[in-house]
Amino acid sequence: MATRPNRSSRPAVSALSVRPAGADIDNGRIALTRTAFIYSDKLWERGHGEYHPLKPERLKRTYELLEAYGAFDSEDSLLVPPRQATVEELGLFHSQEYITAVQQLSRGEKGVNAARYNFGTGDNPVFAGMYETETLKLGAGMVALELVLSGEVEVAFSFAGGMHHARPAYASGFCVFNDVAVAIHKMLAEGLRVAYIDIDVHHADGVQAAFYDNDRVLTISFHESGYYLFPGSGFVEEMGRGVGRGYAVNLPLAPYTDDETYVWAFREVVPPLVQKFDPDIVVTQLGIDTHYQDPLAHLCLTTEGYVAVVETIKSLAPRWLSFGGGGYELDVVPRAWTLAYGVMREQEFPDEIPSSYADKYGLTTLRDHKKPFLDDRMRDQARSQAEAGVEALKRTVLRSIQGRG
Repeated sequence: MATRPNRSSRPAVSALSVRPAGADIDNGRIALTRTAFIYSDKLWERGHGEYHPLKPERLKRTYELLEAYGAFDSEDSLLVPPRQATVEELGLFHSQEYITAVQQLSRGEKGVNAARYNFGTGDNPVFAGMYETETLKLGAGMVALELVLSGEVEVAFSFAGGMHHARPAYASGFCVFNDVAVAIHKMLAEGLRVAYIDIDVHHADGVQAAFYDNDRVLTISFHESGYYLFPGSGFVEEMGRGVGRGYAVNLPLAPYTDDETYVWAFREVVPPLVQKFDPDIVVTQLGIDTHYQDPLAHLCLTTEGYVAVVETIKSLAPRWLSFGGGGYELDVVPRAWTLAYGVMREQEFPDEIPSSYADKYGLTTLRDHKKPFLDDRMRDQARSQAEAGVEALKRTVLRSIQGRG
């Protein structure tokens, strides 16, 4: 692991945000994007344990902050409960043996070899009610997908999901069932072309592997380099296999990558790729463990850079299904995902956090007003690696990717 950056701060000065085209005007009023937010208290009632970094409370706090802002007061912002995913839905990606093992472990049955499925202490502990909790997360994604595909909404946010590390027959990186992969399999069955954009600090290895030989799914992952961080993959050279060659895109970033470098790299690579691919739908994983205060990684984004990236995605998405993802600092995750939901709706939330939330959690502003201090050497090294990666992608996947035949 690299040494963590100095957390001393200086004022934020750059203006990175470039909002997409404004909301439509409907009979003299602003018509916001019709959106859905998938939520139930049951999503955070159980989790990986008191000392595990993935805290279900982050979901509760995010909902409470959005509620405090009145985000669901409008008829075009739907608050929709999740449902349990079915075994058939799980089976679109996961093996029956694995599904059965998770059910048995969840019930506390003896004689199941937990290690065979990568469960145990550490990243993937077994907990009572695990199957019900994790299938509810996956079911939230199914509800979100159904709302988007039906045309009821243009954007849906399954913020409890984004379990992009889970594999067909084992758990990985806090992820039991891969809701993203299941959702994309459903879209493929509908004949859709899917662009998947993952901005979690960890490489989207599970989703990439699921569609590595498929030219109807474009997977794009921006993440901290696998040289420094789990899962140790996601290098530029990983570009797909067979007909899928050129449809897996990775930009590994150096520790201390800041807003300016990240947003520059994202805008250099992602818009031309997505526009050339011409998807029917954009799927995203919006992890906020790229934030400079996150305890598990080493990138140095603020909410300003994060919002600039989400705004860029908004401008590219004909239809948009989004998942949450990583984020392990409880004072950061709710603010970032509230801002992301605002971008989805093209709605600007005031910077002053409503008193009902501020008094409870001690937070007063929605946006960051300080940036991490990084010396020139840190900035230059991070910028140099990003530039090299962008240039490599321009020489390879940006030239080879094909649009609709």
